[in-house]
Amino acid sequence: MRVLGIITEYNPFHNGHMYHLQQSKELCSADYTICVMSGNFIQRGEPALVNKHARAEIALLSGVDLVIELPVVYAMSTAEFFASASVRILDSLGVVNYLCFGSESGNIKELDLIASILCDEPLSFKTSLKKYLDEGYSFPSAREKALISTMEKSNLDCSIMGYSNNILGIEYLKALKRINSKICPLTIGRIANSYNSEEIAGSISSATSIRKLISKTNYYKTSNYIRENCREEKDVEANDDSCRNEDILSKLVPEASARILSREFQKGRGPVFPFHFESMLFAALRKMKIEDIASLPYVTEGLENRIKAVSERVGTLDELIAGISTKRYPRTTIQRILFSIITGLTAKDLDDFNRNGGPQYIRVLGFNRKGRELLAQIKKRATLPIIVKTADWKNSENVLLRRMLEIESSATDIYVLGYSNPEFRKAGQEFTQNLVRIGDETD
Repeated sequence: MRVLGIITEYNPFHNGHMYHLQQSKELCSADYTICVMSGNFIQRGEPALVNKHARAEIALLSGVDLVIELPVVYAMSTAEFFASASVRILDSLGVVNYLCFGSESGNIKELDLIASILCDEPLSFKTSLKKYLDEGYSFPSAREKALISTMEKSNLDCSIMGYSNNILGIEYLKALKRINSKICPLTIGRIANSYNSEEIAGSISSATSIRKLISKTNYYKTSNYIRENCREEKDVEANDDSCRNEDILSKLVPEASARILSREFQKGRGPVFPFHFESMLFAALRKMKIEDIASLPYVTEGLENRIKAVSERVGTLDELIAGISTKRYPRTTIQRILFSIITGLTAKDLDDFNRNGGPQYIRVLGFNRKGRELLAQIKKRATLPIIVKTADWKNSENVLLRRMLEIESSATDIYVLGYSNPEFRKAGQEFTQNLVRIGDETD
């Protein structure tokens, strides 16, 4: 039995993801494919376009057999924590043979050598790292510069570290090494434009560019509503632009993705963007005491004072993030800090989880018939509790598991407030939402 593991966000699932999925399955002749996927919030420190169950459904319709959730504690975290937690979940399943990730390099040996340097941390690397940290660089930037310095001495291609997927891939490799996992790592070379590119470029474009396109499309009136109710010229004109964007979108994502995204948008369950939480974040920050801000993850060296001061002198989320960000604390770090406020995550929580192995459970979001078969095998081999019905674990005696689930529930309760349709904003959905089942309706 060959089982492939993939770590992803699918925000949204696009043609590049389909290419990676198909190539990965072919590369290792996979019998089954498991996806560990971020939930309602993602690694950049912002909400996902549509909820995790809709994205799990897209994944299952696109060739994944079983979707496992990466808890928000780690989904909205640094590349190192994100990768470490994802790898630990895959390893804990007891059935995964391969982990295949996308990278700009496409060279697993090269990436693995860099991962070894970061794991072993030779003296030259440590010295350079301290130097760059002292100069005020953020830890990721300082580490990258120190690594490049070490790589130059080893005649390695330093440009590798200029690409986000390479960096994340190296973190996966580090995580596998640190837990002595038997999972075999593979990589597929990324095609088309870069991960952070904001420009649409052919049929395979970055998730960033697709989100930007969606943000310019008027989804707050459903397509059906516009066609039936538009009377004014300006409305028809705006709808023309939206229809053009929808046509472009349909060429950038697989059919299942286009269909489900359209369904969610028409129901008013998306798209969800950071600005939907702007007032909520300002209200929270202006009520918080300095010591409360200091208790948030990633807040160090007096950053709490800067956060508080900026929150009181600006009025938009973009101004807030720009005003707090520095060379040492880039935009993504600030976004993670801000959204930790409304999810209820603290630095103590993160430290407690990390000291106790990271993820506390295996949360199943959905499966197809093959995935159901595989889940039966996982139940015999898994080293973490498996959550299929979340409500059954609400009062677990495992304090850390219960706390991680509480944070997840809080994150979902906040996330749904970003929906344009108030009908879907009720709290408690973490404990009432059904599993996604594709071709398997058996209880």
